[in-house]
Amino acid sequence: MKIRGKAWKFGDHVNTDDIIAARYLNTTDINELASHCMETIFPDFSKKIAKGDIIVAGENFGCGSSREHAPIAIKGCGIALVIARSFARIFFRNAINIGLPIIETNFVDRILQGDVIDVDLDTGTIVDINNSEKGDFIKYPEFLQQIIKSGGLMQWAKEKHIR
Repeated sequence: MKIRGKAWKFGDHVNTDDIIAARYLNTTDINELASHCMETIFPDFSKKIAKGDIIVAGENFGCGSSREHAPIAIKGCGIALVIARSFARIFFRNAINIGLPIIETNFVDRILQGDVIDVDLDTGTIVDINNSEKGDFIKYPEFLQQIIKSGGLMQWAKEKHIR
């Protein structure tokens, strides 16, 4: 699976309240959540991104609560991938469960706001088109790749295990 998108750069310890503020947790509507994605850090973020863009962040992305609303808001607003140096454990699992591709790599330090990034999830490679630098990451085991490609755990289970 290959993804190309423009980088939107964030720092360390972006928590789930930064991704989707608690005041919006009274809905599970993906479009409503998406419209408020990252607004406490970057007002109008959801209006400025293009479908397929990529969030690039530092350490411990998605820390805080265990709410699934955070990766749902990210995926819902059209972000195709989140790249970070590391993820909070529960955010990591929630992202995989809804089919949001995420990768961990130190290559994030080389990526600048607005750079166009090519990522190949099958080979574990990243290319920053703007500066022609190439990096890598440890790709997921095949079963996790299948879950992401299916669109999430529930869809994967329906396709593979429910007859």
